[in-house]
Amino acid sequence: MIIASNFKTNHTRKSTREFIEVVNEHLKTDSKSDVYVFPTATGLDEFETVSNLNIGAQNAYPTQKGSFTGEIGTEQLDEFGIKTILIGHSERRHVLGESQEEIAKKYAFYKELGYKIIYCIGEPLEVKEQGLEQTLEYVYEQFVGIDTNYENLILAYEPVWAIGTGVTATTQDIQDVHSAIKGKIDKPLLYGGSVKVANVAEICAIDNVDGALIGTASWVKEDFIKIIELTKDI
Repeated sequence: MIIASNFKTNHTRKSTREFIEVVNEHLKTDSKSDVYVFPTATGLDEFETVSNLNIGAQNAYPTQKGSFTGEIGTEQLDEFGIKTILIGHSERRHVLGESQEEIAKKYAFYKELGYKIIYCIGEPLEVKEQGLEQTLEYVYEQFVGIDTNYENLILAYEPVWAIGTGVTATTQDIQDVHSAIKGKIDKPLLYGGSVKVANVAEICAIDNVDGALIGTASWVKEDFIKIIELTKDI
């Protein structure tokens, strides 16, 4: 089971280190879970971790270095040994306006460098309300320019209408979309969207769900450890 925490714009450098140290200590007795933590760029550092705890970047520009104000590139990531990245998150798409062309360029760049990529896909409410066929059509468009055969690829289905809203997709919603995607692309597929301690075990037990990408409910280290515990035997 793959469990990932996306800090978004939360935590300081100090609290990030405390979080990772506590989670790492817990994982010394848990070899079943494959855990990812995505701190803010300012929270990245050199961390000594067990093999099943991976630290990644929430975002980076497709460059080693250069004149890209406000961005980071591989020169900054290499300093801390970061080789994992989130690409295509709905907030990058819908809040910050990243186009599919820009996302595909970023994907190709980090794929060539061998990064582990968690690639996010998902539909807004107005598409979901049109039905499953339209939802899948929208989601598949987010694979344009993306090499889905890449060996270091993990997918994350995150319905936009369920992110940070407290509204979770139904078991049937998740099963329908995950089954369709897994039928076309044979890669680990996480679910994200208002996942929390109370529902994570039920969600991760759904067919074709290989884990969860979690925002708000993962920011408290004790809750994140509970989530890891609740899912490690699924």
